[in-house]
Amino acid sequence: MSRGLNWLQALAGGQALPGYPASVKIVDGALGEHAARYIAVVPDAENPFPRARNGEVGLLEGWALGKAVDEVIEADRDKADKRVLVAVVDVPSQAYGRREEALGIHQALAGAVDGYARARLAGHPVVSLLVGKAMSGAFLAHGYQAQRIIALRDPGVMVHAMGKAAAARITLRSVEELEALAESVPPMAYDIDNYATLGLLWKTLSVGNIEQPATDDLERVRDCLHQAVEDIGTSTDLRGRLGAPNREASSRVRELLRAQW
Repeated sequence: MSRGLNWLQALAGGQALPGYPASVKIVDGALGEHAARYIAVVPDAENPFPRARNGEVGLLEGWALGKAVDEVIEADRDKADKRVLVAVVDVPSQAYGRREEALGIHQALAGAVDGYARARLAGHPVVSLLVGKAMSGAFLAHGYQAQRIIALRDPGVMVHAMGKAAAARITLRSVEELEALAESVPPMAYDIDNYATLGLLWKTLSVGNIEQPATDDLERVRDCLHQAVEDIGTSTDLRGRLGAPNREASSRVRELLRAQW
């Protein structure tokens, strides 16, 4: 069992919808007074693509995520109260493989990103809950387009462009040297506190048992998700990410670009 699956089942209840690969679980439920669709990518030992058997987001997963979101956009097109999309995130990476590259994983993951972005722009509140790893292109495809990102506080909850071992190889450093560098360069760090200084997280939240959430954990997380939806209101953009101390340069560049434009 994965963290993503455990939290999906605990938060949403109900049965996963048919018509999706075993690695993508979709459950329609509620979040407070709002209808909601909960979405998670989970490990599947029988995945026909071996590179996507441990929770990675690959070809099947990318297209399935796009389908799950498109269904909601179409079904709620004429509704005033748009369904909430909750991305439960525990994804170690996109699927690296020659078959994935040859068959267009870039298009599959872009389809997922496009779906989430179009849902947000169509008025659907999109919230991400990070319960495990949120790594690389997998996080970009599943969760990064949310207006509000919530992370549970735990050493196993990490956000980064690549795993430590791969980052160490790319930068010609040891893992220990990489960790030392991360202490002074926040974007290099893996822990949630450093990531929060970049302004991308709306809230971090502590729970008693992140592996198997208890009743009080669920109540705390549901309440936070509901607050996120209320905070989103009618907004459809991501401008709330630019207020953090380590985003001052980004904010200034945007101001200058707007002035020159």
